[in-house]
Amino acid sequence: MALYSRLLDLLSRIVVLVAGFALVGLVAMMGWMVFGRYVLNDTPTWIERGATLSILAIALPVAAVGVRERFHLSVLGFREALPIGIQRWVAVACDTAVGLFGLAMVVWGWEMVGMVAPFKIPLLGISQGWTYAPMVVCGVLTVLFAVEQVLLDILNPEGPEQRGAAAAFLE
Repeated sequence: MALYSRLLDLLSRIVVLVAGFALVGLVAMMGWMVFGRYVLNDTPTWIERGATLSILAIALPVAAVGVRERFHLSVLGFREALPIGIQRWVAVACDTAVGLFGLAMVVWGWEMVGMVAPFKIPLLGISQGWTYAPMVVCGVLTVLFAVEQVLLDILNPEGPEQRGAAAAFLE
């Protein structure tokens, strides 16, 4: 379990690092668009579509990291009001549901990639499949991270993490 967690820790750091570089690229693209529009009076048409792809490539994998880091919105008051033994199984059920959702993203996202792969994005000249590829990556990461969370829920002798009222605030 410790090795699996360390590997996923490395993977989540890589995802955040790549997303950081992609965010810098997105800012540069938007700067070029503004420069082209207001200084050159010739807006680069490919930037809006490229920015949309960049946002997908940034947001979806980082959302999967949120499953691991537990920074997604959650309602814990109900679960934490239950006895510890029941809390564990509620946490397992929730993390399993998240993992199944990730699996659905992989299966149907891959189907969507295959369906639109032959078509080109008009302004970019690349396959339309790149629009849905981040969903597949997000799904794979979500499954990996949800499996870890389920194992932690089951193996932790103290039960699931108790976050209480502090979970309502960003730290």
